[in-house]
Amino acid sequence: MDEYEPGSGTLHVFGQQLKLCRLRAGMERSRLGALTGYSASTIASFEQGRRIPPPKFIDTVDDVLDAGGVLKAGKEEVARAQYPAFFRDAARLEAEAVELNSYDTHVVKGLLQTEEYTRALLAMRRPLLDEETIEQRVAARLARKDIFHRQPAPLLSFVVEEPVLRRPLGGKLAQRGQLEQILLTGQKRNVEIQVMPLDQEDNAGVDGPFTVLTRRGGEQVAYMEAQGRSTLVTDRQAVHALAARYGIIRAQALTPRESLAFVEKLLGEV
Repeated sequence: MDEYEPGSGTLHVFGQQLKLCRLRAGMERSRLGALTGYSASTIASFEQGRRIPPPKFIDTVDDVLDAGGVLKAGKEEVARAQYPAFFRDAARLEAEAVELNSYDTHVVKGLLQTEEYTRALLAMRRPLLDEETIEQRVAARLARKDIFHRQPAPLLSFVVEEPVLRRPLGGKLAQRGQLEQILLTGQKRNVEIQVMPLDQEDNAGVDGPFTVLTRRGGEQVAYMEAQGRSTLVTDRQAVHALAARYGIIRAQALTPRESLAFVEKLLGEV
């Protein structure tokens, strides 16, 4: 069983710590729930490791129970449980990256997604995801946006295929909101967004999407994902080849200025 799955490993240990802190404070579940905004049954689910407690709850409950930071210390590990198993290592590397280069061909990169767009994508999954899982993954994806506010600011580059922007996933309103989000994000000083136009006759990205992450110290790792499966590439020669390919893709795409103008024009058509 996966150590991050409900009822096991990390979640079970955190749940036991939560219960011990609550008992030490002499507090009933109903009282703790009232102080943190959750029902007694939800507190029980957290303690039994059956549900993933959100970061805000962990911060609040640590203070309410005067746990001295014990519960907050496990927040990062608990947060990893929000991600599907295939993405957890990539999420950790993404959070540590000083540079990120992403090429996407089918959907907008998770870091650029709006909440509405993310929820629509997750609702389309087959087999269907239950509502609780969808909400957990929406929260996890939104939490990843902290990368845009980190200091020192990482360098972020995104190249997206034109059809991705034209695809009305989730409906026209979701598409409009997503295009607006891309325009807003593209104005950040540490972010460059480029569009690979549909009429480009030479495209080095024909093998599909990938992400190259650079860690502090210069080490690079690549990440690829398809059909709920992921691959982390650590071989230096293979990663170097992907990084070089990304450079060619960027050169073939519209410039960042041209790309934002293109997105703005497309927004007017939606």
